[in-house]
Amino acid sequence: MSAPTAPFGFLRVAAACPPVSVADPPKNAEHILRCVDDARRQGVQVLVFPELGVTGYTCGDLFFSLTTLIGGAEKALDRILAATARDAMIIAVGLPVCHDGRLFNVAAVLQKGQILGVVPKTYLPGYKEYYEERWFASARDLLSAEIVLAGRTAPLGTNLIFAVDGEPAATIAVEICEDLWAPIPPSSHHAVAGATVLLNLSASNELVGKAEYRRELVKVQSGRTLSAYVYANNGVHESTTDVVFGGQLLIAENATLLAEGRRFSRQGDMIVTDVDVERLVVERMKQTSFGDAVQELPQSYLRVRAEAIPAPKPHRLVRPVDPHPFVPSDPALLGDRCREVFAIQTAGLAKRLEHTGVRKVTLGLSGGLDSALALLVVDRTFDLIGLPREGIIAVTMPGFGTTAGTLDNARALARAAGVVLREIDIRAACTQHLRDIGVDAADRSSVVFENTQARERTQVLMDLANKEGALYVGTGDLSEMALGWMTFGADQISMYHVNSSVPKTLVRKLVGWVADHESTAEERRVLHAVLDTPVSPELLPPDASGAIAQKTEDVVGPYELHDFFLFALLRLGAGPRKMLFLAGHAFEGRYDGAALRRWARVFVTRFGTNEPIGGAKIIIAMEGGGSSAPIEATVAPSNTPGLYEVKLPPLPKGQYELSARVEIAGGVQTAQYGALEVAPPPPGSAESASSWARTALLGLALLIGIGFAGVVIYRAAQFARRNRIKGEAATA
Repeated sequence: MSAPTAPFGFLRVAAACPPVSVADPPKNAEHILRCVDDARRQGVQVLVFPELGVTGYTCGDLFFSLTTLIGGAEKALDRILAATARDAMIIAVGLPVCHDGRLFNVAAVLQKGQILGVVPKTYLPGYKEYYEERWFASARDLLSAEIVLAGRTAPLGTNLIFAVDGEPAATIAVEICEDLWAPIPPSSHHAVAGATVLLNLSASNELVGKAEYRRELVKVQSGRTLSAYVYANNGVHESTTDVVFGGQLLIAENATLLAEGRRFSRQGDMIVTDVDVERLVVERMKQTSFGDAVQELPQSYLRVRAEAIPAPKPHRLVRPVDPHPFVPSDPALLGDRCREVFAIQTAGLAKRLEHTGVRKVTLGLSGGLDSALALLVVDRTFDLIGLPREGIIAVTMPGFGTTAGTLDNARALARAAGVVLREIDIRAACTQHLRDIGVDAADRSSVVFENTQARERTQVLMDLANKEGALYVGTGDLSEMALGWMTFGADQISMYHVNSSVPKTLVRKLVGWVADHESTAEERRVLHAVLDTPVSPELLPPDASGAIAQKTEDVVGPYELHDFFLFALLRLGAGPRKMLFLAGHAFEGRYDGAALRRWARVFVTRFGTNEPIGGAKIIIAMEGGGSSAPIEATVAPSNTPGLYEVKLPPLPKGQYELSARVEIAGGVQTAQYGALEVAPPPPGSAESASSWARTALLGLALLIGIGFAGVVIYRAAQFARRNRIKGEAATA
């Protein structure tokens, strides 16, 4: 079996701008082959050169020299093919070709000494400093779909997609320079037709500000087409009679610039990076309008087979992997991101308050990160819509694990924010509740001991909101929800959650940003004290020194890892193996492989088992007893966790087939229970078939439990792209 081309979806691509000798194809072939050698050493799998790179772009009327220049270009191409006959690398080179009495500006796509296909340029600039219409014909003028070039027959056209064997996501298409600048670039159609990697052989001259425009053009097109866009431009050795070329090289993926070369290099340049074609396919499946665009394709496409291209060994990415994907590393961008997220939070809460007409809010203030951010959002929202901060009722509720430090933080923050603070000690109420249900309040190891406090706090906040006619604002964040690090029926619920879409790593940055940019000196001091406090639910007593003993990250693992895993799962569609592969790059030198595997298991397990099952329903089907119609049954949770009661109507004597079906949006679990016999009740007995069913269907309860387990697994897998988590979790 051949080695995979794109392990974990990563394909190594490069854009090169070698020195060029105008109208000297043999010399240019030498420059191209040197770049190929360099690319081979770097493990490049797809390499693109500039437009008309075999001859040079600025040959002018020499393009009409069919024997010397055009014939010389074909011979140079034959030399390149012979020299790369053993290279599995896909190479795109530009040259002029004469075909059917017309001259075309084309890209020849090569692999292992063969021409996979020839793609002519569609849009020919004939304006300003460009004269291409003087020399070349457009791809629209083609008379045939095949060409003989350098002694090899190859498909010809703009409708070619080069599909790599064994890698459904590795599909390549080509356009040339001006094609990108057209209102509807050919690459837009290529992408809709299935191409994930778009190559552009370009000759775009330099003007003041044009490099920035080209950069944005490439980024935007990669985003619109959900593709990797590889752009190679001609360099400084072109003729400068009319214009100057800078050799700009760009590689973008889904609107993100991954690599950019040095312009105006006298020695030439090449950029290399890895593009995630698997992620692009995931994004396309999510974005339904992308698939809808297939109805607008102007032509059918020919898929040209390309051989598998072995990935570089050892397989290490040359692109950087951001360890904190929710938090920009650029300070200026981080400030913009924080400002935007904070504005979204306040706008959402403002609309909720205006819509409901509520003028008061209750929220729990623990002295920790999440509640601090929630308070900041609430008080800025009140300012935004002109409500007095006296309507904000912050409640701090000391429990068995509350430390003096966090209690002081809560008091000081409420005071600095100018909101009402109510302090309600919940220890007596929790002790009484534990006593009422027969739990030893001294047993600190019981989960009941911890959850009682969380639920008591929620009850206080809910009841207080009812009393005051207020909106109870929740404080839990996205990371806690993903990990199930919330108490069911407690901090999991509220009347409006302001942090529910904000991951923990970003919560920390938001609090720091507000402290440094939008706070008074006293509020800033308190917020930095909050930032210095370990993340903890404070449900277990402090240690002997009075410090926090229950630290969340000691139990569930570092939030920076879990946020990374969450991003990889939901945004990249990565399974556990790919998550670990990426984490190994992102956190190299900080966490060893054993630590990453440990916390990845925790993440996959907690995410899969704690994700709520929304909209699930159970269907019990019974067929038989002389009836062809299915028999309806009612299913409801029983008093025993994991078991369900099944109530059936009276059944006549006969043989029945039972099956259970668990349905949830996007997934179904079905299982067959088997054949059962219904006997009539003894004469005079009050028993009925329904009572029989309660006994006979004990096993069915187990089946339903299995079905629900399957749905839970499916739900996790749904976020990670089909069933990948289910298949890989055991080896993560």
